[in-house]
Amino acid sequence: MWFELILAAALVVLYVAFWAWHSQGAGKLTQPEIDQYIAIIEKLPLPEKGVQAFTARLRPWAEADDGKPVYMFNLIHFFPRVQMFPGAPAFKGTPQEANAHYEKSLIWLWLSHASYPTFIGAPQAKNLINMQPERIWGNMTVVRYPSRRTFLKLISHPSYAPLAPYKLIAMELDLVPVSSGTVVPDLRWLLGGGFAIVFLLVGWVRAALSG
Repeated sequence: MWFELILAAALVVLYVAFWAWHSQGAGKLTQPEIDQYIAIIEKLPLPEKGVQAFTARLRPWAEADDGKPVYMFNLIHFFPRVQMFPGAPAFKGTPQEANAHYEKSLIWLWLSHASYPTFIGAPQAKNLINMQPERIWGNMTVVRYPSRRTFLKLISHPSYAPLAPYKLIAMELDLVPVSSGTVVPDLRWLLGGGFAIVFLLVGWVRAALSG
C-alpha cells in the first residue's frame, strides 16, 4: 500500500514539474519586454538588411501576443554554397552541414526553453502544385514554442548569437508563425493507448470486486 502511495506521489510531482517546464513563458508580452528583446535581437550578427526586415515584422507579431503556444514553420531553400556576410564565422562545409551545426548546437537551448521540433522532413519531389515562381524547398521543420515570449527570450539568449549566422549563411528562409490548432496524433498510438486504459480499468474493477 505504501509503495503505491509513494509511487503515485512521485509521479504527480514529476508530472507537475513537466507541466511547469512545458508551460514556461505563459502570459502576454508587455511593451517593455518587447522593447528589451527587440533591442537585443537587432544586435544579432546577421546581414544588416535581414535583421532590419526581421525586427520590423517581429515587433507587430509580438505586440499582438495572445499568450498561447506557437508553432514556427521553417521553409528552407538551401543555397548552392554557403554565402558569407560581414560578421559571419568562417565555414568550409556545405549549406546543409552549416544548418546541421546550427540545429545540433541549438538542442539544449531549445529544451531549456521547453521548445522542440515537432516535425522535420525533406521534400520527396518538386512542388506538385506551384502558384508562385517555383522555389525548391530543401527542408521543412516545425518547432513548437510555449509562447511568443519564449521565442523572443530564446533568440535573445547570449548563447544564440554565435549560432544564428550558421543558419543564414546556409539558406533562404520563410519563417511562418502558426497558432496551435487541431493536432491529430498517430491513430495507432491513440488506439493502443485506449486499449491499454481499458485493460487496466478492467483489471482494477475485477480486483476491487474480488476483494
